[in-house]
Amino acid sequence: MEQIRKVMKQMINVSDKELNDFLCNSFSKTFKRLEFISRPNQIPNEIYFINKGLIRVLVTDNDGMEHTIHFALENQFIADYTNFIQKSTSIYSLQTLEETQVVVLPRSIIEWGYNNLIEGQKMGRLIAEYYFIYQDSRIKNLYIRTPKQRYDSITEVFPNIHNRVPQHMIASYLGITPIHLSRLKKRE
Repeated sequence: MEQIRKVMKQMINVSDKELNDFLCNSFSKTFKRLEFISRPNQIPNEIYFINKGLIRVLVTDNDGMEHTIHFALENQFIADYTNFIQKSTSIYSLQTLEETQVVVLPRSIIEWGYNNLIEGQKMGRLIAEYYFIYQDSRIKNLYIRTPKQRYDSITEVFPNIHNRVPQHMIASYLGITPIHLSRLKKRE
């Protein structure tokens, strides 16, 4: 629990007592490699903080093709945020790509934090702002950057991604085919 405490202290002013009260009903969990921790057609009721490991967010289209939407690394919070907030059924899957250790924050803890942490609302806003900026940048990059530019900049967002994620998932994230990714890599 030390990592989440450190990250929260970097984000907001929070006392040790507040952190203890906030985290007392959370729990640690380890997921195996390639395990799904969240699936479509369910209402997401948990947010995960990644202590160690890597999670991808994916959507499966009507033809059964998987599309990688996002990767989440250590010291990040991850969930299907939109559907978590709206209490609606998810269309995304969250899948571990390595053995992954997380702190599980059930909805009741998040709601308690909003109501009881002095800066709980601020923390929620900062996480939402980070995620909004990330998604906005991602959409812009898909439309204004070339595949080569997207490929060249992926490690700025996800350090060491090429050593941790299969190439076909990176290609999917970049919006290109694995063959196109192979060509881009050969040009280096």
